[in-house]
Amino acid sequence: MKVLVITGYKPQELQIFKKEDPAIQFLKKAIQKRLTALLEEHNELEWVVISGQLGVELWAAEVVYELQADFPNLKLAVFTPFLEQEEKWSEQNKEYYESILSQANHIDSITKKKYESPLQLKLKNQFVVDKSDALLVVYDEEGPGSPQYIIEMARKKSAQTDYPIYTIDSYELQLVVEEEQYSNNQDW
Repeated sequence: MKVLVITGYKPQELQIFKKEDPAIQFLKKAIQKRLTALLEEHNELEWVVISGQLGVELWAAEVVYELQADFPNLKLAVFTPFLEQEEKWSEQNKEYYESILSQANHIDSITKKKYESPLQLKLKNQFVVDKSDALLVVYDEEGPGSPQYIIEMARKKSAQTDYPIYTIDSYELQLVVEEEQYSNNQDW
């Protein structure tokens, strides 16, 4: 495995409305644990790919940047579905997005034009699944949302080839929360 796509829910799908929400740290910790395990298991893992959407993808980018200290060969690619996807975002979100992009190893837009239709999002999903070796998704079957579309494409590819789909679900997130709370209580 050389290329891993990471995706998941958008902030509003997780009821996260502030960048200081403590839930973000738990999500990042869960991504960090899973990504570290994959890096240790697959030492040829070289690229993490995201589309740059707010939420899990940008938090995953932060995790990649933190892990680069221990895994210097790890790189981040951002393939946006269309040009200027951040155009209608708040100034705060635009600044955050720009700070993530400024550190990325590769940035490109799949359709090379501004938003025209939802087809561009489908093309983005198809592109990143086709060009990757596995998918890591923060998703829970009981809480459907935007990740379900890329998961459907990944499952089709998985049925034809060896394409692993790794999921961080609510159970795994709960374990991370409990683990973090336990370790914080041990620090006293």
